[in-house]
Amino acid sequence: MPEKETLERAREDAQEGKAPSTQAGEFVKEEMDHIREGKHGARSTKQAIAIGLSKARRAGVKLPAPKKGTTSETTRQKAERDLSKGRRPAKKKSAKRSRAVERALKREGHSAASHKALSRQAHQAARKRSSTSRSQAAKKAARTRQRERG
Repeated sequence: MPEKETLERAREDAQEGKAPSTQAGEFVKEEMDHIREGKHGARSTKQAIAIGLSKARRAGVKLPAPKKGTTSETTRQKAERDLSKGRRPAKKKSAKRSRAVERALKREGHSAASHKALSRQAHQAARKRSSTSRSQAAKKAARTRQRERG
């Protein structure tokens, strides 16, 4: 269950008209904080991000599932399931299953949320994108900064 502050920050982002990925970023940040403070670990940075995105979708963030062919079919189906769960009222979680997941994650390392690991993940993700896509993102960021500084 995401923390109250995370849900509040995501709600504020939504009210400000920010993109679903920005709203989901709050949940990913929370996940990284959990790993850093030793609540649990993660096998990789990708896994930590995936957990955060899953929580975001279940909390009602309208973050679409990845397109066909971009990730594995099971990952896409899981994202679709999380999305539909986010649209319905929450049911009681299985305590046994929650404990099992928590214990499994506790056995994993904590370096997945390190500055170096996050940097490496961001770099790898950026390399997969086209130069046009990266350029457009940079221009959009520059426009946003200009607007914020006003």
